[in-house]
Amino acid sequence: MMREPLLQIDLPGIPKVKSGKVREMFDLGDRLLLVATDRISAFDCIMPNGIPRKGEILTQLSFFWFNRFASIVPNHLLASSTDPLPAALKPHAAKLERRSMIVKKAKPLAIECVVRGYLAGSGWSEYRRKQTVCGIKLPSGLRESSELSEPIFTPATKAESGHDENISFEQAADIVGCDLALQARTASIRLYSEARAYARERGIIIADTKFEFGLYEDQLILIDEVLTPDSSRFWPADRYEPGRAQPSFDKQFVRDYLETLDWNKTPPAPTLPNEVVARTQAKYLEAFTRLTGKSL
Repeated sequence: MMREPLLQIDLPGIPKVKSGKVREMFDLGDRLLLVATDRISAFDCIMPNGIPRKGEILTQLSFFWFNRFASIVPNHLLASSTDPLPAALKPHAAKLERRSMIVKKAKPLAIECVVRGYLAGSGWSEYRRKQTVCGIKLPSGLRESSELSEPIFTPATKAESGHDENISFEQAADIVGCDLALQARTASIRLYSEARAYARERGIIIADTKFEFGLYEDQLILIDEVLTPDSSRFWPADRYEPGRAQPSFDKQFVRDYLETLDWNKTPPAPTLPNEVVARTQAKYLEAFTRLTGKSL
C-alpha cells in the first residue's frame, strides 16, 4: 500500500520563516532548515493531495547535484545528506528524515535563472508568435521540442503569487545588476551543459531547468533545489521526437491530466486520482534512479 503523503510540516519550538508551494523554511539561528513536503503544484495551484515520497526524491536528488557541482560553483549546503540531525531537530526526525537540508542564510537573487536547450513550454509559445524566446532571436523553421544549437539563458521574474514572467537578459541585469546577471548566466549555462551531457548518458534529456542563486558573504552561490523533476523538464531520450510534445519524467504528466478537466486553473484545485498519483511517483522515482544510479 502506498504511504500517505506528508503535506504539512510544523516543528514546535522552531520558527517557520516561509511556506512555499513545496518547501517549508525554518530558522535555526545562524542557519536555515529547508524541508520538502510531498505537495505538488500545477498552473500555480497546489493540489489538495500530494505525491508520497516526492519530498524525499527532490531533496536527495538535489544533494546529488549539489555534491557533483561543488567544484564548479559553491552552494548553500552546511551538512551532507548522511550527517546526523542537530540535537534540537532529533525529536522531529521522523518528519525530517531524507527530506530536509541545513543551509546557509543566503540572500536569494530576485530572478529565476532558466536555461533552455530545447524549444518547449512558454519558450515554444513565444517562438510561434515572435520567433524569439525571452527576446533572443532564433532561426526560423524550428518545431516543438527542437534542440537548440546551443543552450540559451532565459531569466524570469519571481512571483509570490501567480505566474513567473519571462524577461530579457537586459531586464534581469536591471533587477540584480549587470555583474551578478553575467555571473548567474555563465554559471547557469555551464551547470546545465554539464548536467545535460551526464543525463543523456543515462537516457534522460534535460530539456530545460531553473536554477536559484543567492549571495552569501558577497559571493554568488547555488541555492534551493537543483535539477529535480519539479524544476526541470526531463524527457526519455529513447522516445524523443521533435515536432510534438514529449513524454516526461516530471510533473507534466499531472498537467496533462488537469488539461482534460473542466477546471479554470484557479483554486480550489481538483483532487488527483490514485492512478495519476501512482504514475507520477513512479516517474519521479525512475528519474532519481537513472540519474543517481541508486534506488531510494
